[in-house]
Amino acid sequence: MLTSIGMFARRLRQSPVSSRMLTAQALKPNAIESAVAQVGQIILGKDRQIRLAIACLLARGHLLIEDIPGVGKTTLAHALATTLGLEFQRIQFTSDLLPADIIGVSIYDRDKAAFKFHPGPIFAQLILADEVNRATPKTQSALLEAMEEHQVTTEGETRRLPDPFFVIATQNPSHQVGTFPLPESQLDRFLMRIQLGYPDADAERALLQGVERRDLINYLTPCMDRQRLLALQTQVKQVHTAPALLDYLQALIDYTRRSNQYVNGLSPRAGLAVLHSARAWALLHGRTQVLPEDVQAVLPGVVGHRLHTATDHGRINGVDVAAQLIDAVPIP
Repeated sequence: MLTSIGMFARRLRQSPVSSRMLTAQALKPNAIESAVAQVGQIILGKDRQIRLAIACLLARGHLLIEDIPGVGKTTLAHALATTLGLEFQRIQFTSDLLPADIIGVSIYDRDKAAFKFHPGPIFAQLILADEVNRATPKTQSALLEAMEEHQVTTEGETRRLPDPFFVIATQNPSHQVGTFPLPESQLDRFLMRIQLGYPDADAERALLQGVERRDLINYLTPCMDRQRLLALQTQVKQVHTAPALLDYLQALIDYTRRSNQYVNGLSPRAGLAVLHSARAWALLHGRTQVLPEDVQAVLPGVVGHRLHTATDHGRINGVDVAAQLIDAVPIP
């Protein structure tokens, strides 16, 4: 495998694309590393998950965190918003939440004899949709247009959302009481799905002996501003993907479509999700071109919620399916 990756990397370096190289000044990885380190002081022992969350934002996607209560999902979202200098709003999803509670509502102004629109919490740069699967499907669908089009339409008028716009949704396991499974169309709007899991022994000891992590958020300072973040999102699009890398990505996608292990293979949108995520992961690590290990690194988070096993039609573990794909599909 290492030999194949080495040969693949040489093919990438030999690819004659003059516009692919970003300058060292343009990359400025210190801002990203500072953000990762600062969030890592709040969410202990979860460096990979933090990097995946930031890569998801840089790729202009949305993030779904699925895990049991109490492992730090909400704290991660709040720490990211503060560290990245983003306006933050938390929406607690419950069974009685209505779409207007998210989007906003028009109220009659007697002085002006007209209706005035009062924006809902969706009009923020980072939205935490907490326990999103506890709301009814009608309310869940209120997020669809916002996540896909970065706009909302209400009472016949379309209103743009801020830029950047990033949704982090937390989801409790579907077997818990009072949950409504997310429809496939909404799951597909999330670029990645990750799990935090339990902390290791050292991290948990630090949690037990230290200050409450949510209290520490008050002492965080932004590592970048809005313009810097938008510039990084633009740079993600400039990260080079050689034809050989696209060959590898297409082979992975094709395998899921031909294999009888899955109900359906990866869609074109899923393929683009892998590509955008791999570009962001490469930029996150200071590289100007995508390598196979970048694709392999983001694969679990991107495909785990998009593939279903043919045997029981259940969702599968992203790490397991990614490992299977990596083993089954050789690097070109």
